[in-house]
Amino acid sequence: MGRIVVVNFMSIDGVIQSPLSPDEDRDGGFSHGGWVPPYSDETVNGVMERVTVDAAGMLLGRRSYEILHRAWAGVDETEPAIAAMNSMPKYVVSSSPLDPAWRNSHAVGSDLRAVANDLKTRTDGDLVVFGSGTLVRALAEHDLVEEYRLLLFPIVLGAGKRMFDERARLATFALSNHVTTASGVVVLTYTRNQAP
Repeated sequence: MGRIVVVNFMSIDGVIQSPLSPDEDRDGGFSHGGWVPPYSDETVNGVMERVTVDAAGMLLGRRSYEILHRAWAGVDETEPAIAAMNSMPKYVVSSSPLDPAWRNSHAVGSDLRAVANDLKTRTDGDLVVFGSGTLVRALAEHDLVEEYRLLLFPIVLGAGKRMFDERARLATFALSNHVTTASGVVVLTYTRNQAP
């Protein structure tokens, strides 16, 4: 049985928008893009590589799929994480047609509960969600996430898209692992407690 695991870079004030490059996502006039690289160190990179290599597939929102596709499709696959990302199944939640140009990409419907349950049944391992703010908020609203792996960066951005909103359902998680990097990033793993 598969699990949905959300893996996200997050500022202290909860922003997840445009972490890797200035032009990644300027929605709402966001001008602080590229806030993660100054803190990326061997530990951060190692965490992301392990998460990617160990994943059974990705579950992505349309916009994150397009950003990741532009960044990684066709890139030299000598690095294990790049090879894994390019070859693993990619399930894209989208209400409009998808051009599945990125190898092993599949459009899935927008009935999130049905999609999640179907993918969990058919998957042996973790379905990771990178970025995908709208999708993450919808998953939280339907209580469909088994684990959050949050990389908390020592920066306050003040504005930008947040990971959660008021629609999230009550759900409890246990801190199952934590690591602090030399650059001050705290990697927090929260695993879902069993529902009462």
